[in-house]
Amino acid sequence: MLYSQFSSQLDSYPVSKPHLIVALSGGIDSMVLLRLASIYAKERGFECIAVHVNHGLSQHAFDWEEVCQVHCNSLSVELYIERVQLTVSAQDSLEEVARKARYHALEKHMQMNSLLLTGQHQDDQVETFFLALKRGSGPTGLSSMPAVALLQKGYKCRPLLAMSRANIELYAKENRLKWVEDESNKDTRFDRNFLRHDIVPHLTDRWPSFASSVSRSAQLCAEQEILLTELLQPKLIEFQDSYSGIAISQLNSESELARNMLLRLWLKQFSMPLPSQAQLKILWTEVAKAKADANPSLMLGLIQLRRFQDRLYCLPVYQDLSSWKGVLNYTVNLPDNLGMLTLGDNNRNSHQSVGESTLLLRAPLENEIVEVHFNVQGLSPHPETREHSRKMKKLYQEYGIPSWQRSRLPLIFYNGELAAVAGLFVCKAFSGEECELIWKKSD
Repeated sequence: MLYSQFSSQLDSYPVSKPHLIVALSGGIDSMVLLRLASIYAKERGFECIAVHVNHGLSQHAFDWEEVCQVHCNSLSVELYIERVQLTVSAQDSLEEVARKARYHALEKHMQMNSLLLTGQHQDDQVETFFLALKRGSGPTGLSSMPAVALLQKGYKCRPLLAMSRANIELYAKENRLKWVEDESNKDTRFDRNFLRHDIVPHLTDRWPSFASSVSRSAQLCAEQEILLTELLQPKLIEFQDSYSGIAISQLNSESELARNMLLRLWLKQFSMPLPSQAQLKILWTEVAKAKADANPSLMLGLIQLRRFQDRLYCLPVYQDLSSWKGVLNYTVNLPDNLGMLTLGDNNRNSHQSVGESTLLLRAPLENEIVEVHFNVQGLSPHPETREHSRKMKKLYQEYGIPSWQRSRLPLIFYNGELAAVAGLFVCKAFSGEECELIWKKSD
């Protein structure tokens, strides 16, 4: 019965000749999963491997490796063991750090046709639903764990998601499987363990079909979320520019409910945790609708949300480059993933490549040292195409440079005097065509 459900589930996945990777923790769920996957792979002639990630968190961690190896040997499945070291700061969640390390290790083995199989089942789905309910989540959170999720390579699949823990345990006992017990799973200080041991058993004693009902509710929430996304996708595309900035004026014409959903979908594109209701309100009232002369921003984790000319932009947190200095003899690598600058002879037959910006200026004199700086204050340059000099802030406004990009434009100095702003202009005193200043930006 269990294998029939499992094989039907795998047959429904969107890869015709999959490469199966089983995330093998050594627990009962993953041991059952590996046995089912190995049978399925042998029947169909597919490749199946197992990957065990050792976080080093338990004193029994190396014993678990041995148990996994014995199980894989009995099934003639190749096992790869990944040992990871966790760095956890005071503000980090150990569970989250371990999860990220685990998936980073698993991704090493992924191919474009890989199905990464994990052992979450129906009871896990109930716990995830309750944790989302505790956080006050909407349909996105309450939809809990999807059966299939697209990764950069292949898919992450949970083929046991419709199966109960009781049925999985019965299968393991009937097939005399051995597994490890993680002692941390009994620690009810962790929310998931508290639900597993102290809450959910009482609910299922009272209502035996409770787990399947929660699973159905999670599926309905997922379907609602998919439908909303499908209906709003055309507007989401229409409202964005080529830099993924979303138009405030167009969002403003929507109802509050539609606007909030559009903002969530927009932020979801950047693979960041979805904002709370309070954060969405701050984003709209204090960033999008701030005064015209303000320079508002909102930090969400490692992302900053900024406004510029009727658009919201989602950006990484940039380094402060004020104290950075580089000598430009011919080329110099710029900091913080800004690419490379080249100052060389003007090649009049050269063609500008994608991601490059080029300016022509005079060659430095023999005694002139060429340096690159960022965010130098108090400058009033005189661009060669203008009649007068002007403060840099006003020039940035004229050129339409967003406030957060201004401190990231390379400033080229000849013996301490500003000669050019890469990508924008050459100063009049340094006009010429002898040299070509090329800024090749990183992808």
